[in-house]
Amino acid sequence: MCKERCEINLGFTSEKFKEGTHMCFIYSDEEERKSVITKFIEAGVKAGEQVSYIAYDMEKEEMIDWLKTAGVSISEKDITLTSTKETYCPTGAFVPEEMLETLRGLYNSSKRNKYKSARVSGEMIWALDGIPGSERLMEYESLINRVVETHPITAICQYDANKFDGATILNCLKVHPYMIVKSQIIKNPYYMTPEEYLEGKV
Repeated sequence: MCKERCEINLGFTSEKFKEGTHMCFIYSDEEERKSVITKFIEAGVKAGEQVSYIAYDMEKEEMIDWLKTAGVSISEKDITLTSTKETYCPTGAFVPEEMLETLRGLYNSSKRNKYKSARVSGEMIWALDGIPGSERLMEYESLINRVVETHPITAICQYDANKFDGATILNCLKVHPYMIVKSQIIKNPYYMTPEEYLEGKV
């Protein structure tokens, strides 16, 4: 186990990144999305990491079948799958502070259970369902960058470019230090620190 942040294999790129990398995946092709996420999950399981996935409308059995179809040997115990509703808005409203605590909890759980690290990916389409508090989504995304400083959980936030409007996508870029482009991770030139982005907003 690393005393400092370990460099980890993300699966879909040959380059290694430190745990705690916060990335946005803005996609328009479903097959590309599945390919990247499948490799991200598989690499985490193989490395002995705690892997969590937050799905919009998929049951665990469906996810296992999807991964097996892609050639990934995985069992239900290798991954924690929860729904966006129960994770992001369990009380019927989205409260960023509560979700940030959930991320800290996932990381702490990985340490307690002797995993090498922790990674998570969430489908963000739930934010278009008109759920109270969803207007604070980018505030939450920005604050993740503070959380990973002390709880370095590696995260991919998935945004469907066919569903989210241009203004949301632009803000998404502002709050993620890294972005995934053609299965490569690029340092985001649009990124703003939480202090910069949230000034005057909260």
